[in-house]
Amino acid sequence: MPTFVTGPVEVSVPATSANLGPGFDSLGLALTLRDLLVGEVTGERGLEVTVSGMGAGEVPLDESHLVHQAMSAAFAEMGCEVPGIRLHCDNKIPHSRGLGSSSAAIVGGICLARGLVAGGSLLMDDDAVFDLAARMEGHPDNVAPAFYGGFTIALSREDGFHATAVSVDPRVEVVVFVPPEPLKTTVARGLLPDTVPHADAAAAAAHAALLVVALSGRPELLHAATEDFLHQDYREPAMPESLGLVRDLRRDGVAAVVSGAGPSVLAFVDGSTDADVRRRVPTGWDVVSLAVDPTGARVSGGS
Repeated sequence: MPTFVTGPVEVSVPATSANLGPGFDSLGLALTLRDLLVGEVTGERGLEVTVSGMGAGEVPLDESHLVHQAMSAAFAEMGCEVPGIRLHCDNKIPHSRGLGSSSAAIVGGICLARGLVAGGSLLMDDDAVFDLAARMEGHPDNVAPAFYGGFTIALSREDGFHATAVSVDPRVEVVVFVPPEPLKTTVARGLLPDTVPHADAAAAAAHAALLVVALSGRPELLHAATEDFLHQDYREPAMPESLGLVRDLRRDGVAAVVSGAGPSVLAFVDGSTDADVRRRVPTGWDVVSLAVDPTGARVSGGS
């Protein structure tokens, strides 16, 4: 039976933006905004959860907390009974805004459980961590950059989930516009049609391929590469202000997209355009400038 490390273990996980326009359920980007999880195995059974920052006073503090659900799943993968846990979550990623808060919780919880088990990386390697996270999330586009960092291409196949990292041109930065009201991913997904025209699917494939080139070394192509054909317009009834902002920015030559399932909006910028784009923030929204985070989940502590 595996044993547990002594002392607290810390895990930090980046926010992520998925889809990036045409890369529906496949492309994702890690951003320099991080949640911090601190967990410790206690000598007694039971669970103690505290939360600060985003979601404080709103998320459950029992076994239904998403981080603890992910920890429990990881313990089971490693052949461990769930021990008594003291867990603190310091959340910086806005919830239900299309910035990967659930993926951060899932990836963070799995990595935290692995870090709390002596020899956890031998019992559960990185491929197993990613696979479990993608299975829990249901699609891999956010969990891939949350775990691996940087810019990732992820896909689901009959033999499981796969992801690969692609380097990002250092000139690429982003501005994220965050609206005051959340939008559940299930609502946004519910607006999507079962099928799309063949021409739209072909255009999406071409633009997604171009987006990989643009992010990895040709940022001048980002405006053309981020044009979407698969999901954003269908979701407009749930977030009309977000789609209006995307269109306004794109009309002025800014490579703007809905972040993930929305309703946040992500705009690609460089140092010379950052301030101009930030001034476009709608009343009542928050705006933050971020960089691409090259590192994914980070684990420290324990002995």
